[in-house]
Amino acid sequence: MKYHSLARSADNIPDLSYKIWEKRNLVSRLLSILAGVFSFLCVLPLVAVLAYILIKGMSTFSLDLFTQLPPPPGGEGGGFGNAIIGSIVVTTIATLIAIPIGVGGGIYLAEYSTGRGFSQFIRFGTNVLAGVPSIIAGVFVYGVIVSTRILFGNTFSAIAGGTALSVLMLPTVVKTTDEGLKLVSNDLRRAALGVGASRFVTVSQITLPKAFTPIATGVVLSIARAAGETAPLIFTALFSPFWPNGIFDPIATLSVLIYNFAAQPYDLQNQLAWSASFILVVFILALNLLARWLGRFASK
Repeated sequence: MKYHSLARSADNIPDLSYKIWEKRNLVSRLLSILAGVFSFLCVLPLVAVLAYILIKGMSTFSLDLFTQLPPPPGGEGGGFGNAIIGSIVVTTIATLIAIPIGVGGGIYLAEYSTGRGFSQFIRFGTNVLAGVPSIIAGVFVYGVIVSTRILFGNTFSAIAGGTALSVLMLPTVVKTTDEGLKLVSNDLRRAALGVGASRFVTVSQITLPKAFTPIATGVVLSIARAAGETAPLIFTALFSPFWPNGIFDPIATLSVLIYNFAAQPYDLQNQLAWSASFILVVFILALNLLARWLGRFASK
């Protein structure tokens, strides 16, 4: 009797082997292939852009690009060392403006706000500002700083360009600071307050250092976005074919140089535009890789 019961139970065991030609398995494989194709198509534009810029930009790559000024129309040789320095100067000014304001705003939202009224308005305004076209920031700074000559009577200048870029950086810095501080355990805050630390000491000595990595990631991403903007700088920093004279004068940047030289009917200027595009893409790619590394470091 026991043998027959075991035999009957063995007959009732379903066949769990993988059948490749079953309809559900065929559909699953087809959908997996489609997902892979669509994923490849998502990455294909990036690969194509990087490959094309690498081919076009590296063909005349030399040290002169970093040490010489742009040639006049129809001239020979030259580089764009002034534009490289100008991009660094303008981005640095934007960073110095955006980091204190953005980090301060994120600290207020995460540590001091009550989640009502004014803080909700700040969060909503930050989200709206993140979607504002970059040219609007350029027109705004042009109307407030450039056209009014408020900076010691100067019009187009590096500091005006940095101010325009800082407007674009602010939403990213505020949101990453806010979210980074929210990741810090409330037990650390309670422990600090329990031993008599003030709110300022708790934020500056406990929560802010703990959230340093995600905040730094947001700052790097915001710098990467600002470094590649062109429209705000056309209205604010303008362009200069000479070496930078100061932050209150017009200054050359890589993005505006690419915009100007790509439209000129001269092969040399077009080639310099491709080389500048290559350097700018490498710089932005390096910043994104740094932000990715910081993000992985934060998750450990």
